Amino acid sequence: MSSADPNFRAGYAAIIGRPNVGKSTLLNAILGQKIAITSKRPQTTRHRILGIKTESGGQVVYVDTPGLHRGAKRAMNRYMNRAAKTAISEVDVVVWVVEALRWSDEDDDILAAIKGVKVPVVLVVNKVDRVEDKSELLPYIESLMAKHEFSAIVPLSAEKRDNLAGMESEVLQRLPLAPPFYPEDQVTDRSERFLAAELIREKLMRRLGQELPYALTVEIEKFAEEGDLLRIHALIWVERDSQKAIVIGKGGAVLKQIGQQAREDMERAFQRKVFLETWVRVKEGWSEDERLLRRFGYEE
Repeated sequence: MSSADPNFRAGYAAIIGRPNVGKSTLLNAILGQKIAITSKRPQTTRHRILGIKTESGGQVVYVDTPGLHRGAKRAMNRYMNRAAKTAISEVDVVVWVVEALRWSDEDDDILAAIKGVKVPVVLVVNKVDRVEDKSELLPYIESLMAKHEFSAIVPLSAEKRDNLAGMESEVLQRLPLAPPFYPEDQVTDRSERFLAAELIREKLMRRLGQELPYALTVEIEKFAEEGDLLRIHALIWVERDSQKAIVIGKGGAVLKQIGQQAREDMERAFQRKVFLETWVRVKEGWSEDERLLRRFGYEE
């Protein structure tokens, strides 16, 4: 890679879509490593996260956004919608992810949001591997073509990593000629401290998302390097005492399992030994408190 290459392209691409269509799975697949957490629960992604993919011909800075959704009653939900909508207006390309053979009112809302967008929109039809009758795909894609003048429509499977190269090519060729924004070996703008909190929250969402989908957040109280060891102290915040009991579990079993799974992921991600301690704390109404949201890292 050479920043002096006159044919080098670099720019930003926002990955948008309704909750749970596979945006974070797509970003992780593009990068070949995990920087965005995933679960089957909608609205797992709460922050804008940059994923940086640098190759010989260019650098694409993917912006993973929270899912745009209706009924944004909580301060947390309003924050996530703002983060996603702001990203659309600040990029060179929009990558809109929809689910194969599924269209919802929230997809209609996103369609309305991109009508005024001045940059190319690449439509990704995800989860095509789950379509049993592939003959249904063509009529579905034709119906999408009638909704908007997309720059390209790319069917793929983020989970199976099928046709990722096709999507990446469509995005890269629509970026401006420019030198890279980030070093070649950098893959995200987020710190290890942030990723540690997200890995814990992922385990919580996967285990307890059905019971406590929005009441959980994680704050890293201590993140210290001691030789080859990382010592991490994490606070898990909930809104009620009853939720605290659910997170801890009988005899501490749930919290212990979550901590073990998160620690193992951290050791793989950070390539070193991790000593993780977790505590559960109650802060009533934290998801409605703008000041607390900023403290917990929910910033524009």
